[in-house]
Amino acid sequence: MYIIKVKGKAKIPDYIQLRDENFVLVAYFRADRPLKKLEKYGLEGKEEALQSLIEKLPFGKLQPLEI
Repeated sequence: MYIIKVKGKAKIPDYIQLRDENFVLVAYFRADRPLKKLEKYGLEGKEEALQSLIEKLPFGKLQPLEI
């Protein structure tokens, strides 16, 4: 799975995209709000690690999700 942070403009907030190994979008959520239903993506119990990663993630750089 891959993660990318998208910069918002004006009143549009920053967003996070989760993409599968074929780069198909599987989740899209605001960077300042935690993703609900993390178990659907195999990330249950990793909320704090994901939030920490999101804070450090540079904008516009697709990276493998490793938590």
